[in-house]
Amino acid sequence: MSDAPLPNSEIILYQTEDGRTRIQCRFENETVWLTQALISELFEKDVRTINEHLVNIFDEGELSREATIRKLRIVRIEGKREVAREIEHYNLDAVLSQKEREIL
Repeated sequence: MSDAPLPNSEIILYQTEDGRTRIQCRFENETVWLTQALISELFEKDVRTINEHLVNIFDEGELSREATIRKLRIVRIEGKREVAREIEHYNLDAVLSQKEREIL
């Protein structure tokens, strides 16, 4: 058994049996972090709908932007290039607030 410390976060891939949905989750500091695109995929709603609900959640004071948003660096392929970008991720509270707003 190794004494090496466990990583602070990890990427989890989920795929349905028919191969249609894959959700990448980042677990860190006892919560899950998803981008708007991944929340959109999870709930099978347009990204614009997710964005609208998030704007309302923050404007109405249901959640604090500072407490629920974190910019995380991700590496992705854009065309033929591998690009690292800081993308806003939303914690589990923000993800669950989408459900409470009956977008399902």
